[in-house]
Amino acid sequence: MTATIKPALLMLVHRIPYPPNKGDKIRSFNLLKNLSQQYRIYLACFVDDPYDEQYIGELNHWCAEVCCIRLSKKQAMLRGLTAFISNKAVTLPYYYDAAMQRWINSKITQQHISQVLVYSSAMAQYVQDKPALTTKVIDFVDIDSDKWLQYSRRSQGIKRWFYRREARLLQRYEIEICQQFNKSLFVSEDEASAFRQLLPKMVHSKVHSLSNGVDIEYFDPLAELPDAELKLPADYLVFTGAMDYWANVDAVCWFCREVWPTLRQHYPRLHFLIVGGNPHADVKALSQFAGVIVTGRVADVRPYLHAALFAVAPMLIARGIQNKVLEAMAMNKAVICTPMAMEGINAPLTAHTQIADNANNFTALCLSMLATPSQNNVNRQWVIQHFSWQYTLSRLSRFITAEAA
Repeated sequence: MTATIKPALLMLVHRIPYPPNKGDKIRSFNLLKNLSQQYRIYLACFVDDPYDEQYIGELNHWCAEVCCIRLSKKQAMLRGLTAFISNKAVTLPYYYDAAMQRWINSKITQQHISQVLVYSSAMAQYVQDKPALTTKVIDFVDIDSDKWLQYSRRSQGIKRWFYRREARLLQRYEIEICQQFNKSLFVSEDEASAFRQLLPKMVHSKVHSLSNGVDIEYFDPLAELPDAELKLPADYLVFTGAMDYWANVDAVCWFCREVWPTLRQHYPRLHFLIVGGNPHADVKALSQFAGVIVTGRVADVRPYLHAALFAVAPMLIARGIQNKVLEAMAMNKAVICTPMAMEGINAPLTAHTQIADNANNFTALCLSMLATPSQNNVNRQWVIQHFSWQYTLSRLSRFITAEAA
């Protein structure tokens, strides 16, 4: 009996989707894993962290072929500068590589590929002018251009000008891509709705939401967990995330300046753990605050979440859905967030899920939760019901089929 050959699918991702240890990689990996059940995946992606090069071979578990190109940030930045000549967003030449374009062109021809899933707007440039691709779907995830606009509002001088320019030109490109592609996906209905407001009404139907999820079997407080690399303090709060990402850097710096001193004053033995790889110099400097511990990269964030009193997500710059919040909730931790950190998740406010819109409120909620630890936490159960990957990706394949046209 002849085995059925899966149809081919081209998948373009701006960052290697393995290991799934940070926000964008968690989503791209789960998309890849899900689609590999139905398609022969031809994956093109960049590696921008030398640490991840050891995992390139792992992608063969889900892909028929892989083109994985190392992204030198210095060279990419030099390429990005050409955007000032071409009046493009810097993001586009930053992520353009001629060798990747040649590989993509050859696979489309050799494998007779007619379907593509693009992950993040920067990768759409590789398949814009490809008539053989009859179904083109892009997962914007969130509105990147708006993040640049948020950056500009928190910057001054030449940086503010640069970020505003990037926001304006990238938004123009996002709209162009949406009009050219069959479907555009966003990480939440909040995000999809915000993007529709930028578009002519005739293309509103192209925009859909496909929520993030969390691996509820992996992030399980009852699972057998490895020991943390560090000796953990008895009482601590935790923040998790890639610590070279500006939004995370901004969040923990704000928390340490505006909230932490009062908490430490009331609870002298309390600690704050900042858990995540590649900590920026500004993050490392936070170790000067009494009780603040910057861990750097850890093998597994779960033991750090498991032993924490509760998690904080003081995001002042954000789009889409914060995986750090979902993961903490899946570990049945109470969370205190800013409104931006809860966007797209929209969990009901309870004793275990609190939102604070300024430093005073954030401090007050932390003090209250420290004084009266929450009982009967239902955060994990709520995440299981609304954000398991099986649930959130149940609609994915219908966007990729020929009907998507």
